[in-house]
Amino acid sequence: MSLDVFFFARRPVPWIRLTVNLSTNPKLEEFERSIANVVSPLFIPKTRTEIEMNDVAHNLPVGALRHGIRIEAAELRIVSLPLLTPFVISTGTMTCKTFPLLVLKGEGLEGIAEAVMDPTPDYLEETIVGAMGFLRDVLLPSIIGKRFLSPYELEPYLAPWRGHRMSKAVVEMAFWDMWAKSLNMPLKGVLGGIRDKVDVGVSLGIAPIEKTLDRVDEAVASGYKRTKLKIAQGHDIKIVAAVRARHPDIKLTVDANTDYGLVDLPTLQRLDDFNLDYIEQPLAFDDFFDHAQVQAALKTAICLDESIRCASDTRKALEMRAGRVINIKVGRVGGYAEARAIHDISAAFGAPVWCGGMLESGIGRAHNIHLATLANFTKPGDTSSASRYFKRDIVNEQLEATHGEMSVPAIGAGIGVTLDHTYLATVTDHFEEIRK
Repeated sequence: MSLDVFFFARRPVPWIRLTVNLSTNPKLEEFERSIANVVSPLFIPKTRTEIEMNDVAHNLPVGALRHGIRIEAAELRIVSLPLLTPFVISTGTMTCKTFPLLVLKGEGLEGIAEAVMDPTPDYLEETIVGAMGFLRDVLLPSIIGKRFLSPYELEPYLAPWRGHRMSKAVVEMAFWDMWAKSLNMPLKGVLGGIRDKVDVGVSLGIAPIEKTLDRVDEAVASGYKRTKLKIAQGHDIKIVAAVRARHPDIKLTVDANTDYGLVDLPTLQRLDDFNLDYIEQPLAFDDFFDHAQVQAALKTAICLDESIRCASDTRKALEMRAGRVINIKVGRVGGYAEARAIHDISAAFGAPVWCGGMLESGIGRAHNIHLATLANFTKPGDTSSASRYFKRDIVNEQLEATHGEMSVPAIGAGIGVTLDHTYLATVTDHFEEIRK
């Protein structure tokens, strides 16, 4: 006897039909295992899985495969992790990493994610204060008490609100973790990742030349596969020249964090002399036009970071030739659905991508590592060892790079790391629980 199952999915085909043999007294667990062996994790349902059963199978008990996950509650924290050393970029200095941490709960599962907005709008316009209000009063009440078969079903609850991509991302990312756990799969598996390890580099904040050279020496000795220097007006040519003179063959990049304008084109052109892999976000976060003018005048590729908020931004930027490399930060672009779309569009244009970082704790780092397993992440990302930034992390597992590679966390399903609740309590500045 047989059961016909129809899956309607976004990728890579609109639907799949498969036939599963059933015994006289079929068990739900055996049925679900049969499905898991045949259906790729890339086949993500758009709405609800539709199942047609014949007379023999109509008495199958209803399971989570059909009904999805009910979100029962959410825990929202503000966490402050002291940095081992101040991190200086063109827009300011950070001595403590402060961020919202979200835990979604339901069906005996927990999904965890951290948000990447800063206390003040110095990276992009979102702030922690604004995000906490939006999460508490709008987003989380709209989804708590409801069932979702896949993360894509969150879209109708996130899409109506303008902006707030970082707030939307933390909700969506937490549910991806939860959903992967419900399938007993690592997050990279449901995302469509293909690697067990990812290449990583270091990002070095602004510092005097001698101190920067020491930091570069240490990074090279540790085997990191890319060294990124933060630059700013007046702190650019000399520092890059010094590093390149000492390390003529390393993969070297610079990140301006929007500190330059079109008037600074002569300075940016001088950077062509140092064989950089790319120059990251030299101009304003909302300016594709001038980036295109600068890219046309440079031999070195421009990498876009702050400018890329969504898939349509990516298409426009690449069509305008405003850059040739894309930095994807899942927390910046609204979550994994948008990050995957950006990844795919970039691949279609032949533009490589890499996974950027926001000095995340182990929760955010784990999410980034899983994302970076997708095929077009062909340049080393920012997810270096957590011990470079924090004396102690909020996760039990150590996320440490070896010879420039970071292994995908694999403690159980989902993101593969667990919270150190004892230490988390000591670095939590605010806590609230949200229920219906």
